Amino acid sequence: MARLRSFQRLAAHFVDIADFLLVYIEEAHPSDGWVSSGAAYNIPKHQCLQDRLRAAQLMREGAPDCPLAVDTMDNASSAAYGAYFERLYIIQEEKVMYQGGRGPEGYKISELRTWLDQYKTRLQSPSTVVIQV
Repeated sequence: MARLRSFQRLAAHFVDIADFLLVYIEEAHPSDGWVSSGAAYNIPKHQCLQDRLRAAQLMREGAPDCPLAVDTMDNASSAAYGAYFERLYIIQEEKVMYQGGRGPEGYKISELRTWLDQYKTRLQSPSTVVIQV
């Protein structure tokens, strides 16, 4: 949940230049599977989409201001983006501009913040326009 709060703070800071979306995927440590000793929640493996939707509400509580999508039961989003367990992306005009490492070790909000800071600087810099007559 601490990472989720950090993500929400980042999203609030850059709301003027970016849209943010959380995608809830397959539970990494289901209570009836590979259990993590530090798990904050008791979430069993999703048997149907309704199970996944219920579990996703916990994520919404951790970042209520961020839009939330839920992956399909065939894990299409997770497979397409290599998101398992968690991952940060920046997608601009249908192109991946930033791909963070796989979580939990590769999940680095600081890298995402750096990219967004640099992008914001580029947006604020006056650009030179050449007009030929």
